[in-house]
Amino acid sequence: MHRILLIDDDEHLAAPLAVYLKRFDLELESALRPSDGLARLAAGGIDAVILDVMLPEMDGFEVCRRIRRDNREVPVLMLTARGDVTDRIVGLELGADDYLPKPFEPRELAARLQTILRRLRPAAPPAGAVAEPMQLRFDGLSIDVERREVRRQGEPVELTGTEFELLLLLAREPNKVWHRDDILNRLRGRDADLYTRAVDILVSRLRRKLEPLACIKTLRNAGYTFALARSA
Repeated sequence: MHRILLIDDDEHLAAPLAVYLKRFDLELESALRPSDGLARLAAGGIDAVILDVMLPEMDGFEVCRRIRRDNREVPVLMLTARGDVTDRIVGLELGADDYLPKPFEPRELAARLQTILRRLRPAAPPAGAVAEPMQLRFDGLSIDVERREVRRQGEPVELTGTEFELLLLLAREPNKVWHRDDILNRLRGRDADLYTRAVDILVSRLRRKLEPLACIKTLRNAGYTFALARSA
């Protein structure tokens, strides 16, 4: 059972949500204050975080910043005010893996949690399928698919779960052009309702972490493609 940490100061939210998420084999723990949530996260055993933007002590953006400062790979799903595009953009820029506007439907929250958790443990290939290489190697870049580790010119690169999945998606088919909507649908596993700006933010984040390598090329009015050549 996956253990989910909810950091939200609404004391009436956790109990009914915990009951609902249990249907999907998700165990919910909660913290009303950011300091308590960060302490629980540091203790280990948390598979994903649901993080509200509006919090006492510090806002959700600062909490997300602190989680990512420690290079944590734990997925973060941020709860934002409905219609507040700025909140969504800032959250994604800080390293959040997904967002959900309030008020939300518990079924949608469960679906999004299941999607980001699947990224941590990819499904086994279908019977008879050609096994994917466990190491993808390019000029200056290596990707360990099984261990979910990336090295740039021999040095390890810390990526969030979404950043790793984006890199793997592009690197599996070098030179293929991926439209923004296609990327969103593949990363989310369903029709995306997120604006295309989100892909631009994720690509920008990934590019910064992979510098000085020019891994991802932008094709005007088309999308993105992986530009590195494979190495032996």
